[in-house]
Amino acid sequence: MDTMTLWHLTGWEFAALAFAALLVGFSKTAVSGANTVSLAIFAAVLPARASTGILLPVLIAGDVLAVLTYRRHAHWPTLWRLFPAVGVGVAVGTLFLVWADDAIVRTSIGVILLLMAGVTVWRRRRADASERAEDDATASRAGRVKARSYGVLGGFTTMVANAGGPVMSMYLLSAGFRKLGFLGTSAFFFLIVNVSKVPFSAGLGLIDGRSLLLDAALVVFVVPGAFLGKWAVTRINQRLFERLVIAATIVGGLQLLLA
Repeated sequence: MDTMTLWHLTGWEFAALAFAALLVGFSKTAVSGANTVSLAIFAAVLPARASTGILLPVLIAGDVLAVLTYRRHAHWPTLWRLFPAVGVGVAVGTLFLVWADDAIVRTSIGVILLLMAGVTVWRRRRADASERAEDDATASRAGRVKARSYGVLGGFTTMVANAGGPVMSMYLLSAGFRKLGFLGTSAFFFLIVNVSKVPFSAGLGLIDGRSLLLDAALVVFVVPGAFLGKWAVTRINQRLFERLVIAATIVGGLQLLLA
C-alpha cells in the first residue's frame, strides 16, 4: 500500500492530521458533514487513496462517541429504510475504486455533494414542513424513492472517499429531522456503515498494520473534539444548525473539486 507510517511524518504534518482528527470528533457530535474538511486535510498530507483507509478507523472512533452521546435519539425506521440502498452504493463504490484514479474520485464526489446541497436548498425554499413530512412518510412512494437514491449515493461516497456524511446530512435535513434526532440517527448510521466498510478497505489494501499504528496516535484527538461538539450543539439553534450543515457540505464539495 502506498502509505506513510507515523515515523515518516513531519511535526507539521502530524499536527495537521491531529487537527483533522479533532474536527472528526466535533463533526460527529455537532455539525455533521464538517468532517469533509478532515477528508481534505488527510488527502493533502497522505497519498489520496491511502488516506481513505487511514481516516476510516478515526471516523469509527468518532461514531462510537456520537452513539454514546445521542443513542436515545435515533430513528430506526429511517435507518432500516436506508441500509439496503447503502449496501448497493458501497458495492458500486468498491468496484469504482478498483479502476478510478484520485482525480476522478475527487471530482465525482465533489459534484455529488454540490448537487445534493443545491437540491436541498431548493426543496426547503419551496416546501413547507407539512409538505416535507408527507413526502417523506414511510408509506409514501416518493419517500421510498428518495431514501433509495440518497442511500445509494451515501454508500458510494462513503466507500470511495469517506464523504457520505454530507449526502446523508442532506437527506436527513430534507426529511425534516430536528437537531437531536438528526445527530442520533446519523450516529448509528455511520457507525454501522463504517464498520461494514473495514473488510472492503482492507481487501483493497487501504488498511494495514502501518496505517493502524498512525490511527492509534490520532484517535486520541477525536475525544476532545467530540466533547467540544457536545458542548457546542446545545448552544446552536435549529436554524443555525441546518445552515451550518449545508455550508459544510458546500465547502466540502468545493474542496474536492478544487484540490
